[in-house]
Amino acid sequence: MLQATAARLSCSDRVLEIGCGTGGTAIRLAPGVAEWIATDFSQEMVRIARAKPAGDTVRFEVTDAADALAGGPYDAVCAFNVLHLVDDLPSVLRGIFDSLRPGGQLISKTWCFGDVKPWLRIGFRILRAVGLFPVASTLTQDALRQAIHDAGFQIDEQQVFGAYPQNPFIVARRPVSAEA
Repeated sequence: MLQATAARLSCSDRVLEIGCGTGGTAIRLAPGVAEWIATDFSQEMVRIARAKPAGDTVRFEVTDAADALAGGPYDAVCAFNVLHLVDDLPSVLRGIFDSLRPGGQLISKTWCFGDVKPWLRIGFRILRAVGLFPVASTLTQDALRQAIHDAGFQIDEQQVFGAYPQNPFIVARRPVSAEA
């Protein structure tokens, strides 16, 4: 997944990562772009990320997605394993769309819990009830693709990395024309 993401970025790109966690993706990919802004709402995650050696092109910030998107325009927005956790997916996707330059990319990997076996969904609910699993939508891949399309994006690529087909890697582009 990291190689596929890196192949879509250029050395002149300004990239925003939403939900960077402990910063592993940012640290690996930031050397290939002009600026990588890695954000997470968790102060502890960002503290851990900042403690790691990172290059000059990356910076870590504690902020939510809406505030991070206000810092655009960006050439790419990366959202890895986070879109299933947002409260209002259509609003977040539209915010990403609006924060991108024309031709800019949304590069995402999203858990689609609506596509997992029913007994696993029950297990996730039990784990959530005892505080061991976050609140996550039961999004399906079809619903995710539709939400991305409804926000104005054109999907360029979808593939699966790893053993979980319900966690698709999707690259979508803000069209260059104003008709989006």
